[in-house]
Amino acid sequence: MSILISLFLIGISLSMDTFSVCLSIGSFNISKKKIIIFTVLVGLLHFFMPLFGTILGKGIINVLSINSNLLLGIILIFIAIEMILELIKKEDKDLNFNFLNMFLIGISVSLDSFSTGLGLFAITNNVILSGIIFSLCAASFTYFGLIIGKYSSSKLGEYGTYLGIILLIVLGLYYIFK
Repeated sequence: MSILISLFLIGISLSMDTFSVCLSIGSFNISKKKIIIFTVLVGLLHFFMPLFGTILGKGIINVLSINSNLLLGIILIFIAIEMILELIKKEDKDLNFNFLNMFLIGISVSLDSFSTGLGLFAITNNVILSGIIFSLCAASFTYFGLIIGKYSSSKLGEYGTYLGIILLIVLGLYYIFK
C-alpha cells in the first residue's frame, strides 16, 4: 500500500510542471481538439518515458553497483532543482501550438519521468503499474491545467510548481535516508 502511495505522490509531483505549463498554454485559448490531443500525448509520454528510464537505470545500477534508493533520492531532488531553475529563468514567449510544438513541449515536461524511471525499481518492480499511474496523473493534470488556464491567471501555475518541488524534495530525502 505504501508503494502505491509513493507512486501516486511521485506521479503528482511529476505532473506539477505539466500542470503549470498547461495553465500558461490554456491562457492562449486553444481548441478542444488540441486540448484532447495534447492531453493524450503527455499521458502516453509519461507512460513510456519511465519505462525507458527503468531499462537504462537497471543497466547503470548493475554496472556501477549503486544503491538504488540513494540514486532515486538524488534523481528526485535533482528534478526539484531543475524545476526551481525553470521558475527562476521564466521566459514569456508566444505560442504556436501545432503538433510539432505539442510533441516538443510534451517531451520537455516528460523528461522528469524518464529521470525518475532511472531509479524507479528501488520502489517497485512493476514498472507497468508505475507508468499507468504516472500517465493518468499527467493526463489529468494536463487536461485540468489547460481548462483552468482558460479561466484563471498565470500566477496560479507557480503555486502548482511550488507544491511539486516540495513533494519531490520530501520524497527524495525519504529515499536517500531510507
